[in-house]
Amino acid sequence: MPDTPKPGVPTLEDVSVTILAEALRRGWRDLKRAPGFALFFAGFYVLAGWGMVWVTLATGQSYWLVFAAVGFPLVAPYAAVGFYDISRRIAQGRPLAAREILAVVLRESGRQLPWVGAIHLVIFLFWFFLAHMIFALFLGLSTMTNVSSSFDIYLTANGLTMLAVGSAVGAVFSTLLFMITVLSLPMLLDRDIDFVTGMITSFTYVQKHPVVMIGWGVFIAAVTFLSMLPGFFGLLIALPLLGHATWHLYDMLAYGVAGPGRKA
Repeated sequence: MPDTPKPGVPTLEDVSVTILAEALRRGWRDLKRAPGFALFFAGFYVLAGWGMVWVTLATGQSYWLVFAAVGFPLVAPYAAVGFYDISRRIAQGRPLAAREILAVVLRESGRQLPWVGAIHLVIFLFWFFLAHMIFALFLGLSTMTNVSSSFDIYLTANGLTMLAVGSAVGAVFSTLLFMITVLSLPMLLDRDIDFVTGMITSFTYVQKHPVVMIGWGVFIAAVTFLSMLPGFFGLLIALPLLGHATWHLYDMLAYGVAGPGRKA
């Protein structure tokens, strides 16, 4: 039978490094339990990564690859709902039926998830606009043949300053997106709430636990970024691991560390 989302926002327990470590352990267990689904869902992002590289190289403008690589993690959480449902089913001892899991993903596309995706898109496009502005500000007068054919321009004073400013601005956007989605995405699958309530709840929770939760966000960003370096292939492991772990983090905060899955 399909899960019926519970009404209202759950009371969330305090987070700790121990809970984060346990979430990762359970996430790794789920990844090993369902590797086929990991390849299926994460494969879309590997293909998207290749597509970004192809467009960048086809246009001959290498600087877009830098900004695309930094902005790419902003959209990665959108595929997470499939991993959440897989982890929920494993914890509850239910079969991993592909048709049912895909049905859950499709069901969520008709609820609040598209609104969250729209927020992701707006943030991503705004970041892309600012990235272009930052590039134009610091390297707009540089020889375009050098910029489009070599990365040496980034080692100049203006290039290094551009990378520093762009990284700082990108970090602000990434932090904001992390704060509003880290708990809201799994909560929207589990609870019958609107996306605004979910995002506010997630943002407020990170505010109340800044050290541990921001540390978790930095860890996610580092793992995601490093996983993109070997031709995006690392995402086949990183995205499922982090997706499963995110569900278990929410599950433990909402229902307790000991309880398997969503308790009655």
